Amino acid sequence: MAATVETYRYIIKTPGICGGNARLENSRVGVHDVVGLLQNGETVESVTRQLPGATRAQVYECLSYYEDHLTEIDYLVARQMADAGK
Repeated sequence: MAATVETYRYIIKTPGICGGNARLENSRVGVHDVVGLLQNGETVESVTRQLPGATRAQVYECLSYYEDHLTEIDYLVARQMADAGK
């Protein structure tokens, strides 16, 4: 059986940039940033307004990445929320 390779059109990981976490291509916006906004009640439309240059397709791809990497993104969102409360 062949291994499945995950590919995302708008999401990349680069060692040394944003801690090596998944982020939107050509930006420093992490997938966890987008997911965190959506979990806090923002809509896809409001996220694209808050993050200049972000498209609806990118936001939806962040959700797709999240579905494939729940534990990773949930940890990063929780850590970000904890840091915001300090």
